[in-house]
Amino acid sequence: MTRPTVSRQIGFLMTDNPTPSVRPGSFLLELVLVPVSDLDRAKAFYTDQAGFNVDVDVSPSEGVRIVQLTPPGSYCSITLSTGLLQADMPAGSLRGLHLVVADIEAARAGLIDRGVDVAPIEDLGGVLYAWFADPDGNTWTLQHMPWRK
Repeated sequence: MTRPTVSRQIGFLMTDNPTPSVRPGSFLLELVLVPVSDLDRAKAFYTDQAGFNVDVDVSPSEGVRIVQLTPPGSYCSITLSTGLLQADMPAGSLRGLHLVVADIEAARAGLIDRGVDVAPIEDLGGVLYAWFADPDGNTWTLQHMPWRK
């Protein structure tokens, strides 16, 4: 069994981001499973090209591997995994995950500089979007809402 790679440990695993409190009635979305065919290739894409932080890379049992990654500044992480029947989805089947950014032009340029193929920025009624995909075809969009601070 490999040891988890963590930025900061509180309990079992956490990111460098402060954790919000869970208020009564809250349903905090903190983890999204992203289906991939090649875990190492996907991990390299998300860390080296998309700039996500590695929170955990662990094999808790034979045939199981879990990699948790967090976009910069986000409270919500993604998980890439193998060997988890509960997380079995066709690779590349996730669509339209949004990464909200303050400066879409700078965010897009940064991704392009790191080798990500990002579509041109689209203005859809005052909200700006720029789409890209991981190596398996899971799609993401940078989203900028100019009125949001």
